[in-house]
Amino acid sequence: MFLNRSEQQQPNHSLTTNSQTASPNYVGLVKFLMQPFLEAPESLSVDCEISSTLKRAWIRIAFESADKGKVFGRGGRNIQAIRTVLAAAAELTGQSVYLDIYGSTTPGREGMSVEEDQQERRPPPRSRERSGNAPRPIVKPRTN
Repeated sequence: MFLNRSEQQQPNHSLTTNSQTASPNYVGLVKFLMQPFLEAPESLSVDCEISSTLKRAWIRIAFESADKGKVFGRGGRNIQAIRTVLAAAAELTGQSVYLDIYGSTTPGREGMSVEEDQQERRPPPRSRERSGNAPRPIVKPRTN
């Protein structure tokens, strides 16, 4: 006796989209993916620009700078996962998508992209040169 004697049913979904011109709701998707990482979800600002002739979408997001660490995640894993989901949604309609991250609510840094903000805050690279004008000592190999 078989317990699973149900009839084989055809799935009612299709993997192809009905209209190649329709674009996904990028704003809703970004808000859905980003809000769990934010302490103040109402601070999230999403702007989307879609070019039908170039088949590209540009998404710009801004949020509180205090949430930057959570949004990016360790090694950038969170933001890379968000970009992957957006790219998969865009690929279904034959588009490509670009995600730009802007904003910092720190005074004097408004409108600055997160990458520019991080470069500006990064300390200068350490020089390998010795400090001072003293010459380096010459070390001669010992001969035994």
